[in-house]
Amino acid sequence: MHSSFESPGAVAARITGRPVTGERRLSATLAEVALDDGQVVIVKRGDGDRATWAEAAGLRWLAQADTVRVPVVHGRNARWLVMDRVATGRPGAGAAERFGRGLAALHASGARAFGAPPPGGPEDAYIGLAPMGNITGPDWPHWYAEHRVLPYLRRAVDEGTIRCSEAPLIERVCERLPELAGPAEPPARLHGDLWNGNVLWGADGHAWLIDPAAHGGHRETDLAMLDLFGCPHLDRILAAYHEVSPLADGRPDRIGLHQLFPLLVHAVLFGRGYAEQALAAAESALTA
Repeated sequence: MHSSFESPGAVAARITGRPVTGERRLSATLAEVALDDGQVVIVKRGDGDRATWAEAAGLRWLAQADTVRVPVVHGRNARWLVMDRVATGRPGAGAAERFGRGLAALHASGARAFGAPPPGGPEDAYIGLAPMGNITGPDWPHWYAEHRVLPYLRRAVDEGTIRCSEAPLIERVCERLPELAGPAEPPARLHGDLWNGNVLWGADGHAWLIDPAAHGGHRETDLAMLDLFGCPHLDRILAAYHEVSPLADGRPDRIGLHQLFPLLVHAVLFGRGYAEQALAAAESALTA
């Protein structure tokens, strides 16, 4: 058994089969490792086997679509994930437009069902540090309520982050989801945790995707997450997206609806401030 305390360099050497010539810690869980052929890889420590399993499967599933750029995964074990390093640059308008077109094509590459995990990936996965169940459902409104909104609402109430008296507001959104959701769409291939920090602007002039919580879902959920936490040149991203794959009328009115899931996840992980944002998003969804 390999120790979870082995160095990132030792992990990279074992998984890639290449001698290591240098190692640089980036954080408590990330390191850059240089290999003897000049390649640099990222070694990331995960929170257990399912976390590295889900992330590796998600990255590979996104890469299979051959749309937006995704780092190559070299391998994983129960504690570590090794993938190519992305050389980063500055976000630019051209890169944003390429990203928008690529993201539309990625979503259109589809998934077998709402909630479907990446092929070979676990049903019990994660979004950030929060558990996320990849359990399938026949239609988006009922699946989104049952498997994305209500589990985190219940946990937030149990932990006191959302008051019992506040929960009915979000429950009303779930009840009304069939009418609030807009036209039915097929399952999209989602990144699933598409906040700005998981979009790397490469030195090659392209956007790269990292750290997915990939699953089959509604494409507007990925777009709402970009909007929630801000993203450079978002207007250009959305315009280019719309050119390739037009969005249903009324999308701005549905942004709060799609932000409810990530906001509740953040409420569970980080506390009351996000709970208040989730309640505001629920109110906006009901009154749009």
